[in-house]
Amino acid sequence: MIQKKLPIGVQNFEKLIQEGYVYIDKTAYIYRAVHGANQYFLSRPRRFGKSLLLSTLKAYWEGKKEYFTGLDIEKLESDDPNAWQAYPVFYFDFNTDNLRAENSLERVLDEHLKAWEKIYGLEDPTSTLAARFQHLLKRAYSQTGKRCVILVDEYDKPLIENMDNSDHENHNKEVFKGFFSTLKSYDEYIQFVFITGVTKFSKVSIFSDLNQLKDISLSKQYAGICGITEKEIEETFADEIKSLAKEQKLSVDSCLQSLKSEYDGYHFHQSGEGIYNPYSLLNAFTDLEFKSYWYETGTPTFLVKKLKDIGFDIRKFSDLSLEITEDVLSDYNGENTDPVPLLYQTGYLTIKGYDSSSRTYTVGFPNNEVKYGFLNSFLPQYTPDSFSGSGKSILEIRRYIQNGDLQLLQDALIALYASIPYTSSNNVPYEHYFQTVLYLVFTLLGQYVHCELHSSRGRADCIVETDKYVYIFEFKMDKSSSEALEQIYNKGYAAPYKADSRTVYAVGVNFDSETRTLNDFEIDKIS
Repeated sequence: MIQKKLPIGVQNFEKLIQEGYVYIDKTAYIYRAVHGANQYFLSRPRRFGKSLLLSTLKAYWEGKKEYFTGLDIEKLESDDPNAWQAYPVFYFDFNTDNLRAENSLERVLDEHLKAWEKIYGLEDPTSTLAARFQHLLKRAYSQTGKRCVILVDEYDKPLIENMDNSDHENHNKEVFKGFFSTLKSYDEYIQFVFITGVTKFSKVSIFSDLNQLKDISLSKQYAGICGITEKEIEETFADEIKSLAKEQKLSVDSCLQSLKSEYDGYHFHQSGEGIYNPYSLLNAFTDLEFKSYWYETGTPTFLVKKLKDIGFDIRKFSDLSLEITEDVLSDYNGENTDPVPLLYQTGYLTIKGYDSSSRTYTVGFPNNEVKYGFLNSFLPQYTPDSFSGSGKSILEIRRYIQNGDLQLLQDALIALYASIPYTSSNNVPYEHYFQTVLYLVFTLLGQYVHCELHSSRGRADCIVETDKYVYIFEFKMDKSSSEALEQIYNKGYAAPYKADSRTVYAVGVNFDSETRTLNDFEIDKIS
């Protein structure tokens, strides 16, 4: 069997075609775009194929028909005598540069302009960046007789990289305002505009100045323009799925389900099909392993700290209680304290439901890779002493639960809560820390054992199942462990396990809000 060349990190369309890499044909979307509106914006998470999309658009507008042989757009354009004409293309790439240094954005823009001025000429070297770009548009139109195509890749990278430095972020916003606002009055020289980014900063003038810019980020027609659908996986990667299944000792169906659980689940329209993370998927096929590929390329330290500082209830990420309107979901305003829009746009949350009557979206984690990676980033923020070897890490607690080491389990949970940092100046109630650590510990345990967290009072707070043991947990605050155990018995939480061959334990725990400790811990063997 010939191994396919998987394009991990390959973002240049021409290279991908020339060197025989696998290409998931997205050219029907390109056909729809170039024959529809003429100015677009698309938001997608990092490493979702935005750069490859723009590179494909670049090749199309440069008239390089030879690279599109056999692709959908070749057939779609077959009856158009005006197809495949070459247009002057101005491709701004902000994806590869370090943009944290002072005036780095201006330097990047200057380098782009200098390269194009070698082709079309320079009128006045003392002009501003904006004026030089205006001259280029006019000269390119004059010399080619064709209007210009403007492609902007990762426009928001100069802003995202400086979110922890408001001076730099605001400076870059002003640079953008001066540079791209010139396009508004130069429409006669512009054929097509396509801008991509992770976020749509609502106060960046590029969106108000280009008043014809169509945002297709939540468009059903373009929901699959980046990423990989389940149909595309099964049609393109049948051999890779079989190889992965064989290596992991899984059936093909079980392997597909694991891929779905780990990497699927992104939705960019309320009724759009699920989208797989392309970066993680291709890496899994290459390594023949299930790992957190996408998440490990960029831990959201800034977002995690922000959520902790504002006392955000991270349990909402899993219980599908996060609702948001479309206008808020689409735009990110750095002055807004609501972190949900940015979490959605950066790929840590996705659309899970939609209420048409109120036109509100429900958002949550897309898949296990993001869920466990994100929550693992939180635990050190709340319990900095829960590192490996401390006796209270998640892996160690997992071992105690699997082995039935009740005393070690009790010691670990007590020590874990004792390690929570607390300062009286923090406006976040301490009960929030208690609830958050509880959620983090048992949700993260769910990677390794069957673990159900409940919020309804009709069921136990948490039930953990292993091959040999079942633990029924009930947590109280400022009461007693005896009351917790009494509730387990009175409510019949153990009834489903009456005929179970495993050992069943009732675990009652009380948290003292005054001393901020688990001060009462009781374990009762039921069967």
